[in-house]
Amino acid sequence: MNASQARRSGDGRAKAVFTGIGVVAPNGNGTEDWWAATLAGKSGIDTVRSFDARSYPSQLAGEVEDFDPGERLSARIVVETSRMSHFALAATGMALDDAAVDLSQLPEYELGVITANAAGGAEFGQRELQKLWRGGPKDVSPYMSIAWFYAATTGQISIGHGMRGPCGVVVSEQAGGLDALGQARRVVRDGTRLVVTGGSDSSLSPAGFVSQLPTGNLSTVNDPARAYLPFDTGASGFVPGEGGAILVLENADTARARGVDRPYGELAGYAASFDPRPGSGRPPTLARCARAALADARMRPEDVDVVFADGHGTAERDRQESRALAELFGPRGVPVTVPKTMTGRLYAGAGALDTAGALLALRDQVVPPTVHVKHPADAHELDLVTDQPRETALRSAMVIARGHGGFNAVAVVRLAG
Repeated sequence: MNASQARRSGDGRAKAVFTGIGVVAPNGNGTEDWWAATLAGKSGIDTVRSFDARSYPSQLAGEVEDFDPGERLSARIVVETSRMSHFALAATGMALDDAAVDLSQLPEYELGVITANAAGGAEFGQRELQKLWRGGPKDVSPYMSIAWFYAATTGQISIGHGMRGPCGVVVSEQAGGLDALGQARRVVRDGTRLVVTGGSDSSLSPAGFVSQLPTGNLSTVNDPARAYLPFDTGASGFVPGEGGAILVLENADTARARGVDRPYGELAGYAASFDPRPGSGRPPTLARCARAALADARMRPEDVDVVFADGHGTAERDRQESRALAELFGPRGVPVTVPKTMTGRLYAGAGALDTAGALLALRDQVVPPTVHVKHPADAHELDLVTDQPRETALRSAMVIARGHGGFNAVAVVRLAG
């Protein structure tokens, strides 16, 4: 078998490998700062500071602080785009720098952009509508028509970096970050050399916050150490967050040709499913989705060394996930972690951020902890990594994301051979 054949999947399709990571998160701006904070168990969840939330039943969030978009983006782009795009554009720059790629040396029509977003530019839209009410149409930004839109981030990355190949946006709430990676792998396999992919969200404005409350899933516990406790006996809902991650996904042969000897890992498997209508009596499809992702990777359950769980934080959704994991791996059959307990659920940014964490876990041979969970419910039968990182041999990781409305996505990453 030659080197080119070794870098192809079992069915002969080109392998897609991750060569760059960029992160903007509530507990760290920049990939290594965020990863160090995550391993240290540092939480970014606190009382909302971007607006007065004292009259809201939920008053906590994972907010990105000390982030000045002007330090990484031009003044023109800052004005033309919303906060969710600021995060993604800054993370894109980090990821491309990390990948050490000179895009000018690659054909522009073989460079793609596929991102995910769930809430759009909520704070941008609210701000401009308030201007409309106060002063009239003349006061509204001309960028109101585009800055709030889900595809704004993909468009700005494509324009700014001259990436004219396959471009798109995925809107599937929490699952979106993984769905974007799956779509990116598809276009790499179809011939695109490099894709900038991942997800970001920012819905922490009054309008954005209010839109989340009717689900009944947000925790109303206002102690940052007790509000978001997935798989815990005290689980009461989740805390929302903002931020996300952008990753560079490349054709393994192209990456090797430009000198990348050790990528972070391969996107080996991906699958998506949709749960049946509530009340139908049919079971959730998460276990089937996870099995499909393993089959896509040509792996068995025993080949998975760690699971980055969705960790919804509500009793029923946690029960569904733990049952799916027990069905697949056996009771306490694989280490499980929920590092988003330090950021809150970032919606479309979550799956991409967890994938970044999985890749760094493979690099450093360590599982990051789940924080604040002091009383894991025995009924979940999980080997939940809590309090401290766990050093262990890792070659592969499964990442799970479940979106509001029934979306499920599962990705499997492994060290590139």
